[in-house]
Amino acid sequence: MTITDEDCLPETLGFNEQFEAAAASRPARGQAPSAATLALLRRNRLCGDTPPVRLQHGQNRVVEGAVKVRVFVPDHVDGVYLHIHGGGWAFGSADGQDERLWRLAEQARLAVVSVDYRLAPEHPFPAGPDDCEAAARWLVKHAAAEFGTDRLLIGGESAGAHLSVVTLLRLRERHGITGAFRAAHLLFGPYDLSMTPSQRRFGPRQLLSNTDTLRGGYELFTPGMGEEQRRSPEVSPLFADLAELPPARIVVGTEDPLLDDSLFLAARWQAAGAPVQLGVVAGAMHGFTLFPLTITERELRRERDFLASA
Repeated sequence: MTITDEDCLPETLGFNEQFEAAAASRPARGQAPSAATLALLRRNRLCGDTPPVRLQHGQNRVVEGAVKVRVFVPDHVDGVYLHIHGGGWAFGSADGQDERLWRLAEQARLAVVSVDYRLAPEHPFPAGPDDCEAAARWLVKHAAAEFGTDRLLIGGESAGAHLSVVTLLRLRERHGITGAFRAAHLLFGPYDLSMTPSQRRFGPRQLLSNTDTLRGGYELFTPGMGEEQRRSPEVSPLFADLAELPPARIVVGTEDPLLDDSLFLAARWQAAGAPVQLGVVAGAMHGFTLFPLTITERELRRERDFLASA
């Protein structure tokens, strides 16, 4: 394991301290949030107090299966990136990161298709995975006609990273589709919803996610399931057969309760036969790419380079 960005530790840890200090004034993201809290968190950008910026470059579409997507198409397209947003399966939206996705589209020469999957608790498992699977199948069938290329990539952040792996597994298991997606980019995802040791040990620190908020998110996404049921490979891809999956880049911070998830998934992914790049960012908390940090700019540049060359 190689830890990156240690030269940025003073800035990164200082930001973490400021974030924790301000945590008391932010809406709680624990189990069963009130309707008002849920509406606020969905209206505003994740961890922010204002709505996200929506760019005219983004086009809202509905594809097969009545799945909503947001599409960004630059002047030059060398591939298509199926993006799946984060937010604990209950927050976030396809139009919540327009600036970042448009910059990625232009710089990596990718058409970006972001899935506006249905959210828990109104639509618990398997609604979100169903929508991502449908969007992926639509791209497999129609990317060449729609975007002029069949070079497909997939990835996302947090819950979106989890859904990306679930989608690849569903394509293989349900439809016999392997090799259609050339690479996966997975940022700080939860891959064991029965909770890895790092999730259980993290405790109450208010660094965007902690032991309690993760447990609450799993309750919202998979209501009525116990730990053993959440170990099902359909729910927790860490327990799945990872054969025939594409090369991956897996990224996590050292101050993320999901650290073990990425370390364990990277080891299993590589053992299954696919190349893996594992990035562990010194001092980074969960969701660090949401914030204006040096490590964020570096990570977004690494993400762009990986997706452009995959």
